[in-house]
Amino acid sequence: MMIKSASMRRILFALSCLVLAALACSMAELSVSMAESGSVLFSDDFSDRSGGWSRVSNEGGVVGYDNGVFRILVNDPGYNYWATPGLDLADARIEVDAGRYAGPVSNRIGLVCRYQDDRNYYFFVISSDGFYAVGKVSGGETVHLGQDEMQSSLAIKTGDPVNHLRADCIGDSLTFFVNGFPVALAHDDQFARGDVGLLAGAFDETGVDVIFDDFVVIKP
Repeated sequence: MMIKSASMRRILFALSCLVLAALACSMAELSVSMAESGSVLFSDDFSDRSGGWSRVSNEGGVVGYDNGVFRILVNDPGYNYWATPGLDLADARIEVDAGRYAGPVSNRIGLVCRYQDDRNYYFFVISSDGFYAVGKVSGGETVHLGQDEMQSSLAIKTGDPVNHLRADCIGDSLTFFVNGFPVALAHDDQFARGDVGLLAGAFDETGVDVIFDDFVVIKP
């Protein structure tokens, strides 16, 4: 009887933990849904390394905190590296300051939203030579939305200057702003919610080195 009783207590404890975890998730979702438009849902100036961002360090690249900013180095040609803080959001307005630290100006620098996993998410990117794109990775395949390839924009500061990027993911609308100017609007309803984050990528030339600062997520 003692063994059975102890086993039952462990089962009840496990069930209680599951119920509390589900309740915590529900309360978090309720808090986000009840937040007023313009409310800050998440922010990080990267001065504290405990922000929960995913990190990577291998021969192909480095993703992590670096002296008060967040840095992504890409040494794999044709690859993207990204980082997410572990959120689960539907509608969100995402903003960040981003710039080329070193490496080629033909690069990818941007934001992601509704991130499911490394094979499914929306992206908003610029390059340091003045191009932009909005698209998605679906089942591991990259698809541009509303454009066949990256397009040029005078709103992008080329070279080393920092650009302020903003991505609005609201319903099936995906809007991209660069330095306060709207540069792209696309529509897609494949991903309804997910994580948000940062992205950097290389084309043929490696050594893409990008820094990010003052990341914020706002309720639209």
